[in-house]
Amino acid sequence: MFRKKHTQNHSETQPVDEDAEIRELRAAIGPLSGRSLMYCSDACLRRYLVARSWNVDKAKKMLEDTLQWRASYKPEEITWPEVAFEGETGKVSIANFHDRLGRTVLIMRPAFETSTSPEGNIRHLFYLIENAVLNLPEGQEQMVWLIDFTGTSYKNLPIKTVREIVHILQNHYPERLGLAFLYNPPKIFHAFWKVVKFFLDPITFQKVKFVYPNNKDSVELMSSYFDTENLPGEFGGKATLKYDHEEFSRLMTQCDVKTASYWGLDRKPHNVTNGHPKLEEVPEHALLAPPAT
Repeated sequence: MFRKKHTQNHSETQPVDEDAEIRELRAAIGPLSGRSLMYCSDACLRRYLVARSWNVDKAKKMLEDTLQWRASYKPEEITWPEVAFEGETGKVSIANFHDRLGRTVLIMRPAFETSTSPEGNIRHLFYLIENAVLNLPEGQEQMVWLIDFTGTSYKNLPIKTVREIVHILQNHYPERLGLAFLYNPPKIFHAFWKVVKFFLDPITFQKVKFVYPNNKDSVELMSSYFDTENLPGEFGGKATLKYDHEEFSRLMTQCDVKTASYWGLDRKPHNVTNGHPKLEEVPEHALLAPPAT
């Protein structure tokens, strides 16, 4: 597939051979192993190239930074028992419906934010983002955020935490956000937005949509992306949004098993045979147990 590419040295556009660019980026990052190798699929490399306007050197730097972050932060190892307490209010959850393009939907309600731990708050969110990414329907690479700002105040929007979330999302999850719908933002949010928008790169900025109740343009926008029969009333639809923490916890526990299987976390080195570690299965109850304190 070819697409137009803008260069810093030429005003006219040039065609890009995407497959060749992906091969060049793969060669540039060099040999990989383990989870880094699994992470760096061709689709992944393409997302980093798109995020850096098909500049291989910049995409390489961005990808290397992500691999270092993932090796340190280990987002794929976060399990629901570690972050479940952060989700008790239903402030962030994965919807049981998709948008019209079949994309996974994350529902966020900042007014339900009660966390006293910025780190716990961030880990909870990126646990759900990792989960949403792993469970994207075939052929989809992006998710959609529905953010209901009804009842939100400044205390629900810690600027330092928001800034850290934006940094991680933009630098380590490129091209994973399809659209973010900011529904019914209060007047105080506009002052907050003036600060936040400086953290956003132009591509992310364009993906943010402000929508308001009883606004014709907003209603048409939402109905163009969602079936109103599935869309919760909090976002102008006809469905009822009810967060059941116990039921959601059961779903996330099942997803933890899927995540562990995908990344090979349900296997561990046992001994070495012919220079290679032999793997053995880890019992499911041990996998899902909360970390020792």
